[in-house]
Amino acid sequence: MLKTHFCLLLVLYFLSLLISDIQKASAGSLASIFSSMAICPTELVKCRLQAMHEMEASGRITSGQKSTVWTVVKTVLKTDGPLGFYQGLTSTMVREIPGYFCFFGAYELCRSQFAHYMGTDKDSIGVLPLMFSGGFGGACLWLMVYPIDCVKSRIQVYSLAGRQEGFMKTFTGIIRNEGFPALYSGLTPTMIRTFPANGALFLAYELSRKFMMDSVGY
Repeated sequence: MLKTHFCLLLVLYFLSLLISDIQKASAGSLASIFSSMAICPTELVKCRLQAMHEMEASGRITSGQKSTVWTVVKTVLKTDGPLGFYQGLTSTMVREIPGYFCFFGAYELCRSQFAHYMGTDKDSIGVLPLMFSGGFGGACLWLMVYPIDCVKSRIQVYSLAGRQEGFMKTFTGIIRNEGFPALYSGLTPTMIRTFPANGALFLAYELSRKFMMDSVGY
């Protein structure tokens, strides 16, 4: 999801000096609606590639030629047309809108708390507090959206076998057949990854922003 983070950070860059922490969180949430349109097709292809080997081994789909990005793209176009790439779009939006509100909101709130504690402004809190704030924002994002992401991925994978199921039907099916913990399967490695990944993301963003503003004498 890092590529989505960069797009949303560019939107927030132009607003960062004008709005409050809650408004920044809301701006990130609004921007996620448009990012969902961009990332849904690529996530569909990614989820299908990841699940294809398992589904072939279980006999749920017929084994064929080696799966590549291009073969998946051709299959989607052949069976469902261009709109087939947007299977799971609603689930993606349901995931992104609250998720990015928590992501940017938690980041800005954490930076504000560090600045208050250190008696300085948010741009002067230092590298480690900045990276922690980014990691904290990423952790809040995944805690919020992980169950939704699980349902979204299932929808996109099930469509590979010809099953067209909506969000609530897929969600209740997971709860009924596998239990609530299945919605958080794989959360631990995701949380371990998100702290350094988002810490580095926001560090690069803030340093780049500062460099560009200094360059133009702002």
